[in-house]
Amino acid sequence: MTKIEVNATERRQRYAPLLLTLLLSVPAFTVHADDTSRMLNNQPQPPDVRLGPLFNAVQQAKFFPDQKTFADAVPKYDPASILADWQMQKKQRNFDLKRFVAANFTLPTQGDKYVPPAGQNLRDHIDGLWPVLTRTASSAGQYDSLLPLPKPYVVPGGRFREVYYWDSYFTMLGLAESGHWDRVQDMVDNFASLLDRYGHIPNGNRSYYLSRSQPPFFSLMVDLLASHDDGKAYTRYLPQLQKEYDYWMADSDKLAAGSASKRAIKLSDGTVLNRYWDARDVPRTESWMDDVTTAKKAPQRDKAELYRDLRSGAASGWDFSSRWFTDAHNLATIRTTQLAPVDLNSLMFHLEQTLSKGYQMNKQDDLAKQFADRAEKRQAAINRYLWDSKQGWYADYDWQKKQVHSQLTAATLFPLYLRVASDKQAESTASAVEKQLLKPGGLVTTTVNNGQQWDAPNGWAPLQWVAVEGLEHYNQPKLAKEVGLRFLQNVQNTYDREHKLVEKYVVEGKNLGGGGGGEYPLQDGFGWTNGVTLKLLDKYCPKDKTCNSAHDIPQASAAQP
Repeated sequence: MTKIEVNATERRQRYAPLLLTLLLSVPAFTVHADDTSRMLNNQPQPPDVRLGPLFNAVQQAKFFPDQKTFADAVPKYDPASILADWQMQKKQRNFDLKRFVAANFTLPTQGDKYVPPAGQNLRDHIDGLWPVLTRTASSAGQYDSLLPLPKPYVVPGGRFREVYYWDSYFTMLGLAESGHWDRVQDMVDNFASLLDRYGHIPNGNRSYYLSRSQPPFFSLMVDLLASHDDGKAYTRYLPQLQKEYDYWMADSDKLAAGSASKRAIKLSDGTVLNRYWDARDVPRTESWMDDVTTAKKAPQRDKAELYRDLRSGAASGWDFSSRWFTDAHNLATIRTTQLAPVDLNSLMFHLEQTLSKGYQMNKQDDLAKQFADRAEKRQAAINRYLWDSKQGWYADYDWQKKQVHSQLTAATLFPLYLRVASDKQAESTASAVEKQLLKPGGLVTTTVNNGQQWDAPNGWAPLQWVAVEGLEHYNQPKLAKEVGLRFLQNVQNTYDREHKLVEKYVVEGKNLGGGGGGEYPLQDGFGWTNGVTLKLLDKYCPKDKTCNSAHDIPQASAAQP
Protein backbone atom coordinates (compact mmCIF):
# COMPACT_ATOMS: atom_id res chain seq x y z
CA MET A 1 0.00 0.00 0.00
CA THR A 2 1.39 3.40 -0.95
CA LYS A 3 1.81 6.25 1.52
CA ILE A 4 -1.03 8.14 -0.19
CA GLU A 5 -3.36 5.16 0.16
CA VAL A 6 -2.42 4.75 3.84
CA ASN A 7 -3.20 8.41 4.50
CA ALA A 8 -6.53 8.12 2.70
CA THR A 9 -7.47 5.05 4.74
CA GLU A 10 -6.54 6.79 7.99
CA ARG A 11 -8.68 9.78 7.03
CA ARG A 12 -11.63 7.53 6.26
CA GLN A 13 -11.38 5.82 9.64
CA ARG A 14 -10.97 9.11 11.47
CA TYR A 15 -13.82 11.01 9.83
CA ALA A 16 -16.41 8.33 9.15
CA PRO A 17 -18.31 9.18 12.40
CA LEU A 18 -19.00 12.62 10.91
CA LEU A 19 -21.32 11.10 8.25
CA LEU A 20 -24.64 11.73 10.00
CA THR A 21 -23.68 15.28 10.87
CA LEU A 22 -22.60 15.95 7.29
CA LEU A 23 -25.84 14.58 5.86
CA LEU A 24 -28.06 16.53 8.23
CA SER A 25 -26.13 19.73 7.61
CA VAL A 26 -27.15 19.75 3.94
CA PRO A 27 -30.88 20.58 3.54
CA ALA A 28 -31.14 18.98 0.08
CA PHE A 29 -30.28 15.63 1.60
CA THR A 30 -32.56 15.57 4.62
CA VAL A 31 -33.39 11.96 5.46
CA HIS A 32 -36.96 11.27 4.31
CA ALA A 33 -39.50 9.01 6.00
CA ASP A 34 -39.09 6.33 3.33
CA ASP A 35 -35.33 6.36 3.78
CA THR A 36 -35.72 6.05 7.57
CA SER A 37 -38.06 3.09 6.99
CA ARG A 38 -35.38 1.44 4.85
CA MET A 39 -32.83 1.85 7.65
CA LEU A 40 -35.19 0.29 10.20
CA ASN A 41 -36.01 -2.62 7.86
CA ASN A 42 -32.36 -3.11 6.97
CA GLN A 43 -33.04 -2.49 3.28
CA PRO A 44 -30.10 -1.33 1.16
CA GLN A 45 -29.81 2.41 0.77
CA PRO A 46 -29.75 3.96 -2.73
CA PRO A 47 -26.48 5.66 -3.71
CA ASP A 48 -27.88 9.19 -3.40
CA VAL A 49 -28.68 8.49 0.27
CA ARG A 50 -25.44 6.63 1.02
CA LEU A 51 -23.28 9.30 -0.57
CA GLY A 52 -25.43 12.38 0.09
CA PRO A 53 -23.86 15.61 -1.19
CA LEU A 54 -20.99 13.72 -2.88
CA PHE A 55 -23.52 11.99 -5.16
CA ASN A 56 -25.01 15.36 -6.07
CA ALA A 57 -21.57 16.87 -6.74
CA VAL A 58 -20.57 14.06 -9.10
CA GLN A 59 -23.83 14.20 -11.03
CA GLN A 60 -23.59 17.99 -11.32
CA ALA A 61 -20.05 17.62 -12.69
CA LYS A 62 -21.45 15.56 -15.61
CA PHE A 63 -18.38 13.36 -15.95
CA PHE A 64 -20.42 10.64 -17.63
CA PRO A 65 -22.76 11.00 -20.60
CA ASP A 66 -25.29 8.74 -18.85
CA GLN A 67 -26.34 9.67 -15.29
CA LYS A 68 -27.04 6.02 -14.59
CA THR A 69 -23.30 5.31 -14.78
CA PHE A 70 -22.49 6.77 -11.36
CA ALA A 71 -25.73 5.37 -9.88
CA ASP A 72 -24.38 1.92 -10.81
CA ALA A 73 -20.80 2.58 -9.66
CA VAL A 74 -19.65 0.41 -6.75
CA PRO A 75 -17.79 2.08 -3.85
CA LYS A 76 -14.45 0.40 -3.17
CA TYR A 77 -14.68 1.28 0.53
CA ASP A 78 -17.33 2.06 3.12
CA PRO A 79 -19.43 4.88 1.57
CA ALA A 80 -19.46 6.74 4.89
CA SER A 81 -15.69 6.89 4.96
CA ILE A 82 -15.52 7.90 1.28
CA LEU A 83 -17.94 10.74 2.02
CA ALA A 84 -15.92 11.87 5.02
CA ASP A 85 -12.72 11.72 2.97
CA TRP A 86 -14.30 13.81 0.21
CA GLN A 87 -15.43 16.43 2.72
CA MET A 88 -11.80 16.85 3.80
CA GLN A 89 -10.10 16.63 0.41
CA LYS A 90 -12.43 18.94 -1.53
CA LYS A 91 -11.11 21.90 0.48
CA GLN A 92 -7.56 21.26 -0.63
CA ARG A 93 -5.92 23.14 -3.46
CA ASN A 94 -5.95 21.32 -6.81
CA PHE A 95 -8.51 18.78 -5.65
CA ASP A 96 -9.66 16.71 -8.65
CA LEU A 97 -13.15 15.25 -8.20
CA LYS A 98 -12.92 13.07 -11.29
CA ARG A 99 -9.68 11.52 -10.04
CA PHE A 100 -11.27 11.04 -6.61
CA VAL A 101 -14.17 9.15 -8.18
CA ALA A 102 -11.81 6.93 -10.16
CA ALA A 103 -9.83 6.11 -7.01
CA ASN A 104 -12.85 5.30 -4.86
CA PHE A 105 -15.40 3.69 -7.19
CA THR A 106 -15.52 0.86 -9.69
CA LEU A 107 -17.48 2.08 -12.70
CA PRO A 108 -19.76 -0.22 -14.69
CA THR A 109 -18.53 -1.47 -18.04
CA GLN A 110 -20.52 -2.48 -21.10
CA GLY A 111 -18.28 -5.40 -22.03
CA ASP A 112 -17.47 -6.41 -25.56
CA LYS A 113 -20.03 -5.47 -28.18
CA TYR A 114 -21.90 -8.55 -29.34
CA VAL A 115 -21.23 -9.40 -32.98
CA PRO A 116 -23.74 -11.97 -34.27
CA PRO A 117 -22.66 -14.68 -36.70
CA ALA A 118 -22.92 -13.59 -40.31
CA GLY A 119 -25.99 -14.60 -42.26
CA GLN A 120 -28.32 -15.25 -39.32
CA ASN A 121 -32.02 -14.78 -39.97
CA LEU A 122 -34.04 -12.81 -37.44
CA ARG A 123 -35.38 -15.83 -35.56
CA ASP A 124 -31.90 -17.36 -35.17
CA HIS A 125 -30.51 -14.01 -34.10
CA ILE A 126 -33.06 -13.73 -31.29
CA ASP A 127 -32.46 -17.32 -30.17
CA GLY A 128 -28.74 -16.56 -30.10
CA LEU A 129 -29.25 -13.43 -28.01
CA TRP A 130 -30.83 -15.13 -24.99
CA PRO A 131 -27.51 -16.33 -23.49
CA VAL A 132 -25.88 -12.99 -24.35
CA LEU A 133 -28.53 -11.15 -22.30
CA THR A 134 -28.53 -13.63 -19.40
CA ARG A 135 -26.99 -12.54 -16.10
CA THR A 136 -26.48 -14.02 -12.66
CA ALA A 137 -26.32 -12.11 -9.39
CA SER A 138 -26.80 -14.66 -6.61
CA SER A 139 -24.67 -12.36 -4.47
CA ALA A 140 -23.67 -8.72 -4.70
CA GLY A 141 -20.92 -6.64 -3.13
CA GLN A 142 -21.60 -5.01 0.22
CA TYR A 143 -21.89 -1.54 -1.31
CA ASP A 144 -23.27 -2.49 -4.72
CA SER A 145 -26.64 -1.01 -5.70
CA LEU A 146 -27.45 -4.32 -7.44
CA LEU A 147 -29.92 -6.50 -5.54
CA PRO A 148 -28.99 -10.21 -5.64
CA LEU A 149 -31.39 -12.74 -7.16
CA PRO A 150 -31.29 -16.51 -6.63
CA LYS A 151 -31.63 -17.57 -10.27
CA PRO A 152 -30.26 -16.39 -13.65
CA TYR A 153 -32.27 -13.71 -15.44
CA VAL A 154 -32.45 -11.93 -18.79
CA VAL A 155 -31.78 -8.19 -18.96
CA PRO A 156 -33.07 -5.84 -21.68
CA GLY A 157 -29.59 -4.89 -22.93
CA GLY A 158 -27.50 -1.74 -23.41
CA ARG A 159 -27.50 0.57 -20.38
CA PHE A 160 -30.05 -1.68 -18.70
CA ARG A 161 -27.74 -4.05 -16.85
CA GLU A 162 -30.36 -5.34 -14.40
CA VAL A 163 -33.70 -7.11 -14.69
CA TYR A 164 -36.79 -4.91 -15.15
CA TYR A 165 -40.24 -5.82 -13.96
CA TRP A 166 -42.75 -5.33 -16.77
CA ASP A 167 -40.12 -5.72 -19.50
CA SER A 168 -39.55 -9.24 -18.26
CA TYR A 169 -43.03 -10.54 -19.06
CA PHE A 170 -42.60 -9.84 -22.77
CA THR A 171 -39.07 -11.20 -22.65
CA MET A 172 -40.47 -14.36 -21.03
CA LEU A 173 -42.97 -14.77 -23.87
CA GLY A 174 -40.00 -15.04 -26.22
CA LEU A 175 -38.09 -17.37 -23.91
CA ALA A 176 -41.10 -19.67 -23.82
CA GLU A 177 -41.40 -19.49 -27.61
CA SER A 178 -37.73 -20.51 -27.83
CA GLY A 179 -38.38 -23.45 -25.50
CA HIS A 180 -36.45 -21.98 -22.55
CA TRP A 181 -39.07 -22.84 -19.93
CA ASP A 182 -36.30 -23.34 -17.38
CA ARG A 183 -35.41 -19.67 -17.70
CA VAL A 184 -39.09 -18.66 -17.49
CA GLN A 185 -39.26 -20.63 -14.22
CA ASP A 186 -36.07 -18.95 -12.99
CA MET A 187 -37.46 -15.48 -13.62
CA VAL A 188 -40.79 -16.19 -11.91
CA ASP A 189 -38.81 -17.52 -8.94
CA ASN A 190 -36.71 -14.36 -8.90
CA PHE A 191 -39.75 -12.10 -8.81
CA ALA A 192 -41.32 -14.27 -6.12
CA SER A 193 -38.13 -13.89 -4.08
CA LEU A 194 -38.34 -10.10 -4.40
CA LEU A 195 -41.93 -10.19 -3.15
CA ASP A 196 -40.85 -12.34 -0.20
CA ARG A 197 -37.88 -10.10 0.61
CA TYR A 198 -39.30 -6.61 0.05
CA GLY A 199 -43.08 -7.03 -0.11
CA HIS A 200 -43.18 -5.89 -3.72
CA ILE A 201 -41.41 -6.24 -7.04
CA PRO A 202 -39.24 -3.15 -7.53
CA ASN A 203 -38.87 -1.38 -10.86
CA GLY A 204 -35.58 -3.28 -11.25
CA ASN A 205 -33.10 -5.12 -9.04
CA ARG A 206 -31.28 -2.01 -7.86
CA SER A 207 -31.48 -0.38 -4.44
CA TYR A 208 -32.52 2.89 -6.07
CA TYR A 209 -35.56 1.19 -7.61
CA LEU A 210 -36.91 -0.14 -4.30
CA SER A 211 -39.15 2.88 -3.74
CA ARG A 212 -41.43 1.98 -6.66
CA SER A 213 -42.72 -0.91 -8.69
CA GLN A 214 -43.88 -1.10 -12.33
CA PRO A 215 -47.03 -2.31 -14.14
CA PRO A 216 -48.00 -5.47 -12.18
CA PHE A 217 -47.46 -8.27 -14.67
CA PHE A 218 -46.61 -10.92 -12.07
CA SER A 219 -50.05 -12.54 -12.41
CA LEU A 220 -49.53 -12.83 -16.18
CA MET A 221 -46.12 -14.39 -15.56
CA VAL A 222 -47.83 -16.97 -13.36
CA ASP A 223 -50.43 -17.48 -16.13
CA LEU A 224 -47.63 -18.13 -18.61
CA LEU A 225 -45.89 -20.64 -16.38
CA ALA A 226 -49.19 -22.31 -15.50
CA SER A 227 -49.76 -22.99 -19.20
CA HIS A 228 -46.67 -25.21 -19.07
CA ASP A 229 -46.96 -26.90 -15.66
CA ASP A 230 -50.63 -27.99 -15.72
CA GLY A 231 -51.73 -25.04 -13.60
CA LYS A 232 -49.51 -25.79 -10.60
CA ALA A 233 -48.12 -22.24 -10.68
CA TYR A 234 -51.44 -20.80 -9.47
CA THR A 235 -51.13 -22.43 -6.05
CA ARG A 236 -47.34 -22.50 -5.87
CA TYR A 237 -47.13 -18.69 -6.16
CA LEU A 238 -50.37 -17.89 -4.34
CA PRO A 239 -48.58 -16.33 -1.31
CA GLN A 240 -46.59 -14.04 -3.61
CA LEU A 241 -49.67 -13.09 -5.66
CA GLN A 242 -51.32 -12.06 -2.40
CA LYS A 243 -48.27 -10.00 -1.40
CA GLU A 244 -48.38 -8.26 -4.77
CA TYR A 245 -52.03 -7.41 -4.20
CA ASP A 246 -51.41 -6.20 -0.65
CA TYR A 247 -48.67 -3.87 -1.88
CA TRP A 248 -50.88 -2.22 -4.48
CA MET A 249 -53.88 -1.98 -2.15
CA ALA A 250 -51.99 -0.76 0.96
CA ASP A 251 -54.06 1.74 3.00
CA SER A 252 -57.13 1.27 0.76
CA ASP A 253 -59.25 0.16 3.72
CA LYS A 254 -58.39 3.34 5.66
CA LEU A 255 -59.13 5.86 2.92
CA ALA A 256 -61.84 8.46 3.20
CA ALA A 257 -64.00 8.94 0.11
CA GLY A 258 -62.38 11.31 -2.38
CA SER A 259 -58.83 10.75 -1.16
CA ALA A 260 -55.72 8.74 -2.04
CA SER A 261 -52.79 7.16 -0.25
CA LYS A 262 -49.79 5.49 -1.82
CA ARG A 263 -51.10 3.41 -4.73
CA ALA A 264 -54.81 3.40 -3.81
CA ILE A 265 -57.56 5.91 -4.62
CA LYS A 266 -61.08 5.95 -3.16
CA LEU A 267 -63.60 7.84 -5.24
CA SER A 268 -66.51 9.77 -3.72
CA ASP A 269 -68.87 6.78 -4.14
CA GLY A 270 -66.44 4.42 -2.39
CA THR A 271 -65.03 2.85 -5.60
CA VAL A 272 -61.38 1.88 -5.18
CA LEU A 273 -58.94 2.29 -8.08
CA ASN A 274 -55.15 2.30 -8.26
CA ARG A 275 -52.47 4.72 -9.39
CA TYR A 276 -48.71 4.71 -9.92
CA TRP A 277 -46.67 5.99 -6.97
CA ASP A 278 -43.09 6.25 -5.77
CA ALA A 279 -42.37 6.37 -2.04
CA ARG A 280 -39.64 9.02 -2.47
CA ASP A 281 -39.91 12.66 -3.49
CA VAL A 282 -36.36 13.57 -4.56
CA PRO A 283 -34.75 13.43 -8.03
CA ARG A 284 -34.48 9.94 -9.51
CA THR A 285 -31.10 8.45 -8.61
CA GLU A 286 -30.50 7.25 -12.17
CA SER A 287 -31.63 10.54 -13.80
CA TRP A 288 -30.62 13.01 -11.13
CA MET A 289 -29.71 16.06 -13.17
CA ASP A 290 -32.56 15.52 -15.63
CA ASP A 291 -35.03 15.88 -12.76
CA VAL A 292 -33.19 18.83 -11.22
CA THR A 293 -33.28 20.56 -14.62
CA THR A 294 -37.00 19.84 -15.02
CA ALA A 295 -37.69 21.31 -11.58
CA LYS A 296 -35.89 24.53 -12.53
CA LYS A 297 -38.33 24.95 -15.42
CA ALA A 298 -41.26 24.92 -12.99
CA PRO A 299 -40.35 27.39 -10.22
CA GLN A 300 -43.98 27.66 -9.10
CA ARG A 301 -44.38 23.93 -8.46
CA ASP A 302 -43.56 22.27 -5.18
CA LYS A 303 -40.33 20.40 -5.93
CA ALA A 304 -41.15 17.36 -3.79
CA GLU A 305 -44.50 16.98 -5.57
CA LEU A 306 -42.85 17.30 -8.99
CA TYR A 307 -40.14 14.77 -8.15
CA ARG A 308 -42.80 12.34 -6.88
CA ASP A 309 -44.73 12.68 -10.15
CA LEU A 310 -41.58 12.14 -12.22
CA ARG A 311 -40.74 9.05 -10.20
CA SER A 312 -44.32 7.80 -10.47
CA GLY A 313 -44.09 8.32 -14.23
CA ALA A 314 -41.09 5.98 -14.15
CA ALA A 315 -43.16 3.52 -12.13
CA SER A 316 -45.72 3.50 -14.95
CA GLY A 317 -43.09 2.30 -17.43
CA TRP A 318 -44.14 5.19 -19.70
CA ASP A 319 -41.30 7.54 -18.79
CA PHE A 320 -42.20 9.88 -20.21
CA SER A 321 -45.40 10.59 -22.11
CA SER A 322 -47.82 13.43 -22.72
CA ARG A 323 -50.32 11.00 -21.23
CA TRP A 324 -49.26 12.25 -17.79
CA PHE A 325 -48.91 15.97 -18.61
CA THR A 326 -51.30 18.89 -18.13
CA ASP A 327 -49.52 20.59 -21.04
CA ALA A 328 -48.75 17.88 -23.61
CA HIS A 329 -45.47 19.59 -24.56
CA ASN A 330 -44.15 20.37 -21.08
CA LEU A 331 -42.64 17.64 -18.90
CA ALA A 332 -42.72 19.96 -15.87
CA THR A 333 -46.54 19.72 -15.88
CA ILE A 334 -46.44 15.98 -15.18
CA ARG A 335 -49.26 14.85 -12.83
CA THR A 336 -48.93 11.07 -12.75
CA THR A 337 -50.35 10.65 -9.24
CA GLN A 338 -53.50 12.57 -10.22
CA LEU A 339 -54.58 9.83 -12.65
CA ALA A 340 -56.05 6.35 -12.27
CA PRO A 341 -54.45 4.67 -15.32
CA VAL A 342 -56.43 2.33 -17.54
CA ASP A 343 -53.56 -0.15 -18.01
CA LEU A 344 -52.79 -0.42 -14.29
CA ASN A 345 -56.40 -0.98 -13.30
CA SER A 346 -56.88 -3.56 -16.03
CA LEU A 347 -53.81 -5.40 -14.71
CA MET A 348 -55.24 -5.23 -11.19
CA PHE A 349 -58.44 -6.81 -12.53
CA HIS A 350 -56.36 -9.68 -13.87
CA LEU A 351 -54.51 -10.00 -10.55
CA GLU A 352 -57.83 -10.23 -8.69
CA GLN A 353 -59.06 -12.88 -11.13
CA THR A 354 -55.83 -14.84 -10.74
CA LEU A 355 -56.05 -14.73 -6.95
CA SER A 356 -59.62 -15.99 -7.18
CA LYS A 357 -58.47 -18.87 -9.38
CA GLY A 358 -55.56 -19.70 -7.09
CA TYR A 359 -57.70 -19.72 -3.94
CA GLN A 360 -60.33 -21.84 -5.68
CA MET A 361 -57.68 -24.40 -6.68
CA ASN A 362 -56.39 -24.26 -3.10
CA LYS A 363 -59.91 -25.04 -1.84
CA GLN A 364 -60.20 -21.68 -0.06
CA ASP A 365 -63.65 -20.94 -1.39
CA ASP A 366 -64.40 -17.85 0.74
CA LEU A 367 -61.27 -16.08 -0.48
CA ALA A 368 -61.92 -17.24 -4.05
CA LYS A 369 -65.37 -15.63 -3.94
CA GLN A 370 -64.01 -12.49 -2.29
CA PHE A 371 -61.53 -11.89 -5.10
CA ALA A 372 -64.05 -12.80 -7.80
CA ASP A 373 -66.33 -10.12 -6.33
CA ARG A 374 -63.47 -7.61 -6.26
CA ALA A 375 -62.65 -8.34 -9.90
CA GLU A 376 -66.29 -7.86 -10.84
CA LYS A 377 -66.41 -4.49 -9.04
CA ARG A 378 -63.14 -3.45 -10.67
CA GLN A 379 -64.47 -4.33 -14.11
CA ALA A 380 -67.60 -2.25 -13.50
CA ALA A 381 -65.48 0.66 -12.26
CA ILE A 382 -63.19 0.58 -15.31
CA ASN A 383 -66.16 0.48 -17.68
CA ARG A 384 -67.76 3.39 -15.85
CA TYR A 385 -64.93 5.74 -14.90
CA LEU A 386 -62.20 4.92 -17.43
CA TRP A 387 -64.51 4.81 -20.42
CA ASP A 388 -64.85 8.04 -22.42
CA SER A 389 -68.38 7.68 -23.75
CA LYS A 390 -68.13 10.88 -25.75
CA GLN A 391 -64.95 9.85 -27.60
CA GLY A 392 -65.62 6.12 -27.61
CA TRP A 393 -62.41 4.78 -26.10
CA TYR A 394 -60.76 3.92 -22.78
CA ALA A 395 -58.54 6.50 -21.08
CA ASP A 396 -57.12 7.41 -17.67
CA TYR A 397 -59.36 8.93 -14.97
CA ASP A 398 -58.43 12.19 -13.22
CA TRP A 399 -59.65 11.44 -9.72
CA GLN A 400 -59.05 15.01 -8.50
CA LYS A 401 -60.98 16.67 -11.33
CA LYS A 402 -63.51 13.80 -11.33
CA GLN A 403 -63.39 13.39 -15.09
CA VAL A 404 -61.84 11.14 -17.69
CA HIS A 405 -58.55 12.38 -19.17
CA SER A 406 -59.71 12.04 -22.76
CA GLN A 407 -56.37 11.60 -24.56
CA LEU A 408 -56.20 8.53 -26.81
CA THR A 409 -53.10 6.40 -26.18
CA ALA A 410 -52.11 2.82 -26.90
CA ALA A 411 -53.02 2.03 -23.27
CA THR A 412 -56.64 2.14 -24.44
CA LEU A 413 -56.25 -1.49 -25.55
CA PHE A 414 -55.48 -2.93 -22.11
CA PRO A 415 -59.17 -3.50 -21.26
CA LEU A 416 -59.36 -5.59 -24.45
CA TYR A 417 -56.10 -7.39 -23.71
CA LEU A 418 -57.31 -8.37 -20.23
CA ARG A 419 -60.96 -8.94 -21.24
CA VAL A 420 -62.46 -6.09 -19.23
CA ALA A 421 -64.39 -4.43 -22.08
CA SER A 422 -67.88 -5.14 -23.33
CA ASP A 423 -68.20 -6.10 -27.01
CA LYS A 424 -69.62 -2.70 -27.86
CA GLN A 425 -66.84 -0.82 -26.05
CA ALA A 426 -64.21 -3.02 -27.69
CA GLU A 427 -65.63 -2.36 -31.15
CA SER A 428 -65.64 1.42 -30.58
CA THR A 429 -62.08 1.35 -29.16
CA ALA A 430 -60.83 -0.70 -32.11
CA SER A 431 -62.34 1.81 -34.55
CA ALA A 432 -60.58 4.73 -32.81
CA VAL A 433 -57.27 2.82 -32.77
CA GLU A 434 -57.52 2.02 -36.48
CA LYS A 435 -58.29 5.63 -37.40
CA GLN A 436 -55.78 7.39 -35.13
CA LEU A 437 -53.03 5.06 -33.89
CA LEU A 438 -52.43 2.55 -36.69
CA LYS A 439 -49.45 3.74 -38.74
CA PRO A 440 -47.28 2.23 -41.52
CA GLY A 441 -44.77 0.74 -39.02
CA GLY A 442 -47.20 -0.40 -36.33
CA LEU A 443 -49.17 1.14 -33.49
CA VAL A 444 -48.04 4.63 -32.44
CA THR A 445 -48.01 5.27 -28.69
CA THR A 446 -49.93 8.58 -28.73
CA THR A 447 -50.88 11.19 -31.32
CA VAL A 448 -48.63 13.83 -29.72
CA ASN A 449 -45.11 14.48 -31.07
CA ASN A 450 -43.21 16.31 -28.34
CA GLY A 451 -39.77 14.67 -28.08
CA GLN A 452 -40.78 12.27 -25.30
CA GLN A 453 -40.03 8.63 -26.04
CA TRP A 454 -43.51 7.35 -25.07
CA ASP A 455 -45.18 9.61 -27.62
CA ALA A 456 -45.30 9.86 -31.40
CA PRO A 457 -43.62 8.86 -33.64
CA ASN A 458 -42.51 5.90 -31.50
CA GLY A 459 -44.06 2.46 -31.18
CA TRP A 460 -43.06 -0.06 -28.52
CA ALA A 461 -43.05 -3.84 -28.77
CA PRO A 462 -45.13 -4.58 -25.63
CA LEU A 463 -47.91 -2.27 -26.80
CA GLN A 464 -48.01 -4.01 -30.19
CA TRP A 465 -48.53 -7.37 -28.48
CA VAL A 466 -51.20 -5.95 -26.16
CA ALA A 467 -52.97 -4.66 -29.29
CA VAL A 468 -52.70 -7.90 -31.26
CA GLU A 469 -53.92 -10.06 -28.38
CA GLY A 470 -56.61 -7.62 -27.24
CA LEU A 471 -58.09 -7.13 -30.70
CA GLU A 472 -58.18 -10.88 -31.30
CA HIS A 473 -60.04 -11.37 -28.01
CA TYR A 474 -62.87 -9.21 -29.38
CA ASN A 475 -63.21 -10.59 -32.90
CA GLN A 476 -61.00 -8.00 -34.61
CA PRO A 477 -58.52 -10.37 -36.35
CA LYS A 478 -58.02 -8.19 -39.43
CA LEU A 479 -56.96 -5.11 -37.43
CA ALA A 480 -54.87 -7.27 -35.09
CA LYS A 481 -53.02 -8.70 -38.07
CA GLU A 482 -52.44 -5.21 -39.51
CA VAL A 483 -50.83 -4.05 -36.27
CA GLY A 484 -48.72 -7.20 -35.93
CA LEU A 485 -47.51 -7.39 -39.53
CA ARG A 486 -46.70 -3.69 -39.84
CA PHE A 487 -44.57 -3.78 -36.70
CA LEU A 488 -42.92 -7.05 -37.68
CA GLN A 489 -42.02 -5.63 -41.10
CA ASN A 490 -40.55 -2.59 -39.36
CA VAL A 491 -38.40 -4.74 -37.06
CA GLN A 492 -37.34 -7.03 -39.92
CA ASN A 493 -36.42 -4.13 -42.25
CA THR A 494 -34.36 -2.54 -39.48
CA TYR A 495 -32.64 -5.86 -38.81
CA ASP A 496 -31.93 -6.33 -42.53
CA ARG A 497 -30.20 -2.92 -42.57
CA GLU A 498 -28.46 -2.87 -39.19
CA HIS A 499 -28.39 -6.51 -37.95
CA LYS A 500 -29.82 -5.68 -34.53
CA LEU A 501 -33.04 -5.21 -32.59
CA VAL A 502 -33.65 -2.04 -30.61
CA GLU A 503 -35.70 -0.76 -27.68
CA LYS A 504 -38.28 1.23 -29.66
CA TYR A 505 -39.16 2.01 -33.29
CA VAL A 506 -40.40 4.95 -35.33
CA VAL A 507 -43.72 3.75 -36.76
CA GLU A 508 -44.95 6.78 -38.73
CA GLY A 509 -43.49 9.04 -41.41
CA LYS A 510 -41.01 8.14 -44.12
CA ASN A 511 -38.07 7.09 -41.96
CA LEU A 512 -39.20 3.99 -40.10
CA GLY A 513 -36.70 2.14 -37.92
CA GLY A 514 -34.99 2.83 -34.59
CA GLY A 515 -36.84 5.34 -32.40
CA GLY A 516 -35.61 8.39 -30.53
CA GLY A 517 -36.56 10.95 -27.91
CA GLY A 518 -36.36 10.71 -24.15
CA GLU A 519 -33.43 10.99 -21.78
CA TYR A 520 -30.89 8.57 -23.28
CA PRO A 521 -29.77 7.26 -26.70
CA LEU A 522 -31.54 4.37 -28.41
CA GLN A 523 -30.53 1.06 -26.82
CA ASP A 524 -29.70 -2.16 -28.65
CA GLY A 525 -30.62 -5.58 -27.34
CA PHE A 526 -33.44 -5.70 -26.68
CA GLY A 527 -35.32 -7.98 -24.32
CA TRP A 528 -38.96 -7.18 -24.90
CA THR A 529 -38.52 -6.46 -28.59
CA ASN A 530 -36.92 -9.90 -28.96
CA GLY A 531 -39.79 -11.58 -27.15
CA VAL A 532 -42.61 -9.87 -29.04
CA THR A 533 -40.84 -10.24 -32.39
CA LEU A 534 -40.45 -13.97 -31.84
CA LYS A 535 -44.15 -14.26 -30.99
CA LEU A 536 -45.07 -12.34 -34.15
CA LEU A 537 -42.72 -14.41 -36.28
CA ASP A 538 -44.25 -17.61 -35.00
CA LYS A 539 -47.72 -16.18 -35.57
CA TYR A 540 -47.25 -14.86 -39.10
CA CYS A 541 -44.16 -16.70 -40.32
CA PRO A 542 -44.29 -20.22 -38.85
CA LYS A 543 -41.12 -22.20 -38.22
CA ASP A 544 -41.80 -24.47 -41.19
CA LYS A 545 -41.61 -21.39 -43.43
CA THR A 546 -38.20 -19.73 -43.19
CA CYS A 547 -38.30 -15.94 -43.17
CA ASN A 548 -34.84 -14.66 -44.02
CA SER A 549 -35.79 -11.07 -44.91
CA ALA A 550 -38.68 -8.63 -45.00
CA HIS A 551 -39.64 -10.01 -48.45
CA ASP A 552 -40.51 -13.37 -46.86
CA ILE A 553 -42.94 -11.92 -44.31
CA PRO A 554 -46.58 -11.61 -45.44
CA GLN A 555 -47.36 -8.04 -46.44
CA ALA A 556 -49.70 -5.86 -44.43
CA SER A 557 -52.46 -4.02 -46.26
CA ALA A 558 -51.23 -1.33 -48.64
CA ALA A 559 -54.00 0.98 -47.46
CA GLN A 560 -52.84 3.42 -44.83
CA PRO A 561 -55.13 5.11 -42.33
